[in-house]
Amino acid sequence: MTSNPKLPAGFGRLWTAQTVSSLGDGVTHAALPLLALTLTRDPMALAVVTAAGTLPWLLFGVLGGALVDRWDRRRTMWVADTARAVLLAIPAAAAALDVLSIPLLSAVAFLLALGGLFFDTAATAYLPDLLGRDPALLEGANSRLRGTQTAASGFAGPPAGSALLALGRAVPLLTDLASFVFSALLVRSLPAVPRSTAGVGESLLRQARAGASYVFQDRLLLGLALRPAVGNIAFVAVETVLALFAHERLGIGPFGFGLLLTAEATGGLLGAGVASFLGRRLGTGTALTCTAAIEGLAILGLAAAPDPYVAGLALAVCGAGMGATMVLGPSLRQAIVPAHLMGRVASTSRMLAMCAAPFGAFLGGWLATTYDLRTPLYAAAGLLLSMTAVTATLTSNRRVETALRDTASTGGPGQPEPEDRVREGAPEPAGTPAR
Repeated sequence: MTSNPKLPAGFGRLWTAQTVSSLGDGVTHAALPLLALTLTRDPMALAVVTAAGTLPWLLFGVLGGALVDRWDRRRTMWVADTARAVLLAIPAAAAALDVLSIPLLSAVAFLLALGGLFFDTAATAYLPDLLGRDPALLEGANSRLRGTQTAASGFAGPPAGSALLALGRAVPLLTDLASFVFSALLVRSLPAVPRSTAGVGESLLRQARAGASYVFQDRLLLGLALRPAVGNIAFVAVETVLALFAHERLGIGPFGFGLLLTAEATGGLLGAGVASFLGRRLGTGTALTCTAAIEGLAILGLAAAPDPYVAGLALAVCGAGMGATMVLGPSLRQAIVPAHLMGRVASTSRMLAMCAAPFGAFLGGWLATTYDLRTPLYAAAGLLLSMTAVTATLTSNRRVETALRDTASTGGPGQPEPEDRVREGAPEPAGTPAR
């Protein structure tokens, strides 16, 4: 594994497209709830707009992955971006004509997220084909993608969305529209990659089940999927009470709370930047175990923080662990999963993480109501620290090395599988080492 992998020219176009699109997403992420707030003060109505953006992953995650594995991935990306650009023209026109409504915003949030499901899944599946599934190239690419996505959607996008809204209700929507058009044009110029014909003729539901089964039957992939799922329960439990915790326990107002979130995002950038270094020095499996421990200890520090400065440092450390994890985990998955299953495996993992989020919100709210505001943070720290044992077992260096060695010995995950595993989702033959 080289220390300074050289990425192909095509990656630069994909990177630029996703950065511009992430900036537009950040604009809309801030603008949609603010637009809803201009229409109603009903908390339930506002919650409907927010919830609508999470439903596509819960309802269509695995099926969406199966469709992406059937379709040309480059075409799926630029069509999804084009469709989202056309979609945003509707609420922009409604805002200009003063006929915007909560049902319309909810429908837009749902369809934007549905387009994001197809784009993100296709991009995840396309990247390893573009980079030849080289682990070093994938870590370098995902580090860049994660870092710029955090900067664009976390730092620049939200304040830009708020500022643009002051110029007119349609302005942030038109800005995101332009970002999708730009992204679609760039993606369309990317090099084509061969499309797998595995599973041709099978029903969509059968292919979706095969993708989900592949995750649950492979211990390494299961560990990589459980990590963000359990993490989401913990992090959403913290996020549910964080604003109130910051106000009542740390004594800071809205501006200070914004600085806390900025500290977390800054840590995320740092973590994404050093992820490849950690993977090389410690091994991917050990690095994932260490980041799980770092996240848990950081949330423990947040729970016990006596002042905003310690709290900000704890969130920055936690963000660094999350940023590194979000580079190492997907890079490994992209290196070992067969090309014809990549979309389904990625979407199954993402769906598990999305399904876990509501449990985290309920857990955080219930613990804070039943006990106090620090209890959800201690519970979240316990969950994250428990993941060190799970990660050390399921995603150990030994399993990672075995998986990479198996992939190399078969000529790469995109190659036809052995005769006894032709049927998708078939269990490992007896005596085959678990990955």
